Amino acid sequence: MDQRLHFITFATADLDRARSFYKDGLGWDPLMDVPGEIIYFQVGSGLVLGLFDAEKFDQDLAGSAQHDGVSGVTLSHNVDSAAEVSSTIEQLVSAGATVLKPAQSSAFGGIFHGHVKDPNGIIWEIAHNPGWRIDDDGTVVFG
Repeated sequence: MDQRLHFITFATADLDRARSFYKDGLGWDPLMDVPGEIIYFQVGSGLVLGLFDAEKFDQDLAGSAQHDGVSGVTLSHNVDSAAEVSSTIEQLVSAGATVLKPAQSSAFGGIFHGHVKDPNGIIWEIAHNPGWRIDDDGTVVFG
C-alpha cells in the first residue's frame, strides 16, 4: 500500500454546528456539502477533511458501534509566528471554539502552541515550530 492519506473523516454529533464553525466562523469553502449527511473541506494537496453526521457515520459502518465523539486525536495547524498562534486561536474562539490550552511555549523543541476544541469536540493544535518546513516537493522536514 502506498504511504498516502486522502481523507480524514470525523463522526460529527451536530453537522449544522460544524458547518457554522468551519464555513461561517472560519470562512472555509466546502468542497462538497450534503445537508444532513457530510461536509468535505479540501485541506491540502489531495487531502480532504470530512465531517460526517454521526448517525450516518454509524450506518456507513453497518451500525457496528456508536461513534459520536472524538478522542485521542488532534489536528495541527502550523503558522509562521508565535503572534499568529495567538491570533489564530482568537479567531477560532470567536467562531465557537473553546480554549483547552492557551498559547504558550511547549516542553518540546522550541514550539509555541495552544489547543482549542471545536464545537463538536475536535481538538486543534495551533503551533509555530521554527524547525518545521515543507520542501518544494511537498516533503515535511523536522529539525
